Amino acid sequence: MPLRNRLRILAVSGLALFTVSASLPPASAHTPRSHHPSGGGLSAVIRYTEYGIPHIVAKDYANLGFGNGWAQAADQVCTLADGFVTLRGERSRYFGPDAAPDGSLSSATKNLSSDLFFRGVRDSRTVEKLLEVPAPAGPSRATKELQRGWAAGYNAWLAQNRITDPACRGARWVRPVTTLDVTERAFALSVLGGQGRGIDGITAAEPPAATPAPAPPSPSPDDAADAAARLLSTQNADMGSNAVAFRGSTTAGGRGLLLGNPHYPWQGGRRFWQSQQTIPGELNVAGGSLLGSATMSIGHNAHVAWSHTVATGVTLNLHQLTLDPADPAVYVVDGKPERMTRRTVSVDVGDGREVTRTQWWTRYGPVVTSLGAGLPLPWTRTTAYALGDPNAVNLRSGDTALGFSKAHSTAGIKEALRRTQGLPWVNTIAADSTGHTLFSQSQVLPRITDELAQRCSTPLGRATYPTSGLAVLDGSRSDCAPGSDPDAVQPGIFGPGRMPTVENAPYVENSNDSAWLTNADTPLTGYERVFGTVGTPRSMRTRGAVEDVSAMAEGGRLTVADLQAQQFANRAPAGDLAAADLAGACAALPGGTTPGSTGSPVDVSAACPVLRDWDRKVDTGSRGALLFDRFWRRAVAVPASALWKVPFSPADPVGTPNTLDTAAPGVLTALADAVAELRGAGIALDAPLGEHQSVLRGARRIPIGGGTEALGIWNKTEGVWDAAAGGYTDISTGSSYIQAVGWDGGPCPVARTLLTYAQSSNPASRHYSDQTELYSGERWVTSRFCEKDIARSPALKVVRVREHH
Repeated sequence: MPLRNRLRILAVSGLALFTVSASLPPASAHTPRSHHPSGGGLSAVIRYTEYGIPHIVAKDYANLGFGNGWAQAADQVCTLADGFVTLRGERSRYFGPDAAPDGSLSSATKNLSSDLFFRGVRDSRTVEKLLEVPAPAGPSRATKELQRGWAAGYNAWLAQNRITDPACRGARWVRPVTTLDVTERAFALSVLGGQGRGIDGITAAEPPAATPAPAPPSPSPDDAADAAARLLSTQNADMGSNAVAFRGSTTAGGRGLLLGNPHYPWQGGRRFWQSQQTIPGELNVAGGSLLGSATMSIGHNAHVAWSHTVATGVTLNLHQLTLDPADPAVYVVDGKPERMTRRTVSVDVGDGREVTRTQWWTRYGPVVTSLGAGLPLPWTRTTAYALGDPNAVNLRSGDTALGFSKAHSTAGIKEALRRTQGLPWVNTIAADSTGHTLFSQSQVLPRITDELAQRCSTPLGRATYPTSGLAVLDGSRSDCAPGSDPDAVQPGIFGPGRMPTVENAPYVENSNDSAWLTNADTPLTGYERVFGTVGTPRSMRTRGAVEDVSAMAEGGRLTVADLQAQQFANRAPAGDLAAADLAGACAALPGGTTPGSTGSPVDVSAACPVLRDWDRKVDTGSRGALLFDRFWRRAVAVPASALWKVPFSPADPVGTPNTLDTAAPGVLTALADAVAELRGAGIALDAPLGEHQSVLRGARRIPIGGGTEALGIWNKTEGVWDAAAGGYTDISTGSSYIQAVGWDGGPCPVARTLLTYAQSSNPASRHYSDQTELYSGERWVTSRFCEKDIARSPALKVVRVREHH
């Protein structure tokens, strides 16, 4: 019998396991305590199709989690294990206290500060207490069962398989995990924008000595405003995303379309992983999960598709504390003293040594002495700052994802957001098979209204709140704490009735700007500043995206193929605006030279025709793209008021600013420096982009198209620049799990997907670079969602996985 037929018979027999419930062992009725390794005789069937995509089928949530944990471990065991070392607070022990984590679970700059924070979370039983909160404020039983099963599946894979990935083969730090480990990962992701941003400042906080040295200077309001704006801006952040949904009136079949294009790290623990998850009669969803997650982060089912973009809502705030002059560990609220709570945390840093530190907590949250590198918040004899983070009591994101996975329409997506209120730092964009669209900035945000900020901001807060949305409130007054909405599931946050939302517009789009231009024809206003801005300049990527998708909607008759074309259009909006003027100014230079930043003249004459002839794209074959990219990275350092002749106008936010001022100080200097840089590296000015923007997979360099945030590229690619090694020699962040989804009236969605960096980070895996090759060639994976399509896969491999005791 041919192998393909045998595999199909295996697929059918695997499916038959779920038609009779007795054919699978029952899940244990006992849910183990979360700090014990999971068990219970769990099992699942995993059907692998092309590119190593698993289609996991199980009879209930615990067994589905088991199959998910098993399959993730098979592809990503080293990356996952590294994350669990972080969550256990053991990085210093294994990797040294001064080394840097990969940044996937926090902003900690050193392993020691990461360990102190996560050991503090564990010692205080923070997550275990949150697990005891009943739904809807706490996680549902289904989410807990998924996490229990995930831990069991990961452990079963470890017990039954040999690790081949050299990143952790034979490593002592690869160990079985507990349900608590899995849940703490969800907690870490939830607080990324809050406590996770302040870990260095939380773990370094110390009260001033009784006879202190001169106090460190507090930031001036203007400096603090600038630092907060840089820290909290989504426009130039490493993580970002685009997503657009089109209403049925704009499509060929009258049904919705969705293109999701999240921009995430290409290495480390914040990668996506692709799968389909099925409980017959209960759940059937496909998409991308963040590693270590038991639910679908971005995806589609038979009826609705959704994606996320990093939102502009500020998920943290500060309370400025007034301290007791006699004791800096005592703060005053409404005239009454309150003593801070001490948390003493010890970390094993290796070689039998321990480091012990004290963390200080208040009614508002932990004392923090800095946010990022640029915003110091010194603890003096009179003043300290406490960090408020409502997501520190939010374990509901898994239930939000489950609600999306089971929704039958965009109305179901909206209802899941209303019911669970679990998303910490993203927007949601969705389309459904009946032609509806949805945008909602439904985040867990501190309920800081503009009125509260006006009434309660300290002088520092009066500078930071308008520019960045960071509120610094008077901690000496209880009436300055964030308020509550009656429809909110937890105190101190906005309820769903306050969320910026757009329903059933011809298109809804977001590229990490505020909700204002979700649909540029009907701008959205009326929300509080903490959600984002109105009437301010948009990023180059937002401007280009709105131009593209509004033209698509106006043209109509859209199909999934149009979404695919948009993903790889690789148009450079900054080039459209500036390249011709730059080429003209270049050609007009006397003698073809202009001074570089060192003051020495640089012959740029050869750059002029390259810029003139550049196709204004960032395809792998685009000549001149690399030159303009290296110029533009320098040019954007020129203040916008000087860079453009036509300034920004709220009346034309997509079209302005425009017209490059080539006479502005720094513009031609940036060109000279870019030319000198490329020549010094031996790179031709007209070299095709793909020759100098690539990733190494094994012995082969794979060319990668796309471009950076500042150029305005939809298909974002942020390269690691090493001029001496020949250009962008790796990709740090960019397009990750991409999906283009629609419906043609049949029972199966029409979906094309790409996981740009492929399923596995193990060089020994067949799925280490296969989808990266597709991405390089702008080719897609045809989704196999329906049973008939899975059974037809020429690569079909069916595996039944179970616990062994």
